[in-house]
Amino acid sequence: MTAAKPRVVLGVGAGIAAYKACELLRRLTESGHDVRVVPTRDALRFVGEPTWAALSGRPVASEVWSDVDEVPHVRLGQDADLVFVAPATANLLAKAAHGLADDLLTNTLLTARCPVVFAPAMHTEMWEHPATRANVATLRSRGAIVVEPASGRLTGADTGKGRLPDPAELFEVARRVLARGDLAADLAGRHVVVSAGGTREPLDPVRFLGNRSSGLQGYALARTALARGARVTLVAANVTLPAPAGAEIVPVGTAEELRKAVIEAAGSADAVVMAAAVADFRPAVRRPSKIKKSESAGPDPVELVRNPDILAELGERRRPGQVIVGFAAETDDVLANGRAKLARKGCDLLVVNQVGEDLAFGRPDNAAVVLAADGEPTEIPRGPKEALADVVWDLVITRF
Repeated sequence: MTAAKPRVVLGVGAGIAAYKACELLRRLTESGHDVRVVPTRDALRFVGEPTWAALSGRPVASEVWSDVDEVPHVRLGQDADLVFVAPATANLLAKAAHGLADDLLTNTLLTARCPVVFAPAMHTEMWEHPATRANVATLRSRGAIVVEPASGRLTGADTGKGRLPDPAELFEVARRVLARGDLAADLAGRHVVVSAGGTREPLDPVRFLGNRSSGLQGYALARTALARGARVTLVAANVTLPAPAGAEIVPVGTAEELRKAVIEAAGSADAVVMAAAVADFRPAVRRPSKIKKSESAGPDPVELVRNPDILAELGERRRPGQVIVGFAAETDDVLANGRAKLARKGCDLLVVNQVGEDLAFGRPDNAAVVLAADGEPTEIPRGPKEALADVVWDLVITRF
């Protein structure tokens, strides 16, 4: 027997970003989802009905008067596994927050008992207006996931926060929410800080001391937290990956820059996960010009000094109820070194994983043992880094 396709209602608001929803629709249908597009009446001014019907392979309606015998204003929401609204305009967010139902999409939102995701897109002033912020807070308090808009070029010459995130990243949100079902918003109302990537300590204007961390595990932690409803601050050290939809990205380079950004963001965070690979040492002196190779002598020795211990400092600064998670990348004596580090750092959880050639760094999979300051270790078998991330958040949630 063939498994039923996940049923998705893609709501489309009347914003210029509606054209981006075509790419989201394509990714959903090509990955095996049964998608019914429900645009608002004015959304069809931006992208017409034939386009939505051709891409989805399903009829398109915006009014409750179409196919009345099928009672679509009730049935669509009842039957859906996910309702995803992109773009969600300020007007549409206001209607949803106040329970208005004057078209097929707003009726569907009222009848849906599945996870609901809104991806807002509007001008910065509209996004920052107290009315919009209140409406977003209301929707989140009811369990809806509202993805933070991206920053960048808006309509016309304007630039700021309010841009619809990349459709590929919105698809990842949809995929993760569908995977978790009714548990999707268990981090709603929480602010989490995640560090990712690897720091670089300059030797001169050309060279640096660094490591092989790609940022994949930290970005997986950010994506899974976003799909579970959290507000995410992602401190990214030298990472070139696409930004997860809805995350506030703070780019950094060195260990000291990462320390400053994490400590500042942690002041309002419910949890901090230090997944970044932070250099233990840095050159005592940064040369102002490129170090030249001498033909007659070997290189001058490089004096190193110790970098600040960010994880230990987070443990000392922690607010009541705040959960601190560290990562330990080990090459040998993995568990012994991990337990010693857990005792030194004062964190709640320590994710210990073995690294090396073809292990962890730059790979899509990972395996780890999570050591807890207050309980038994949790072994996570090798699998996608998203799966490991979900286990970490599961353990964090039990400690809130």
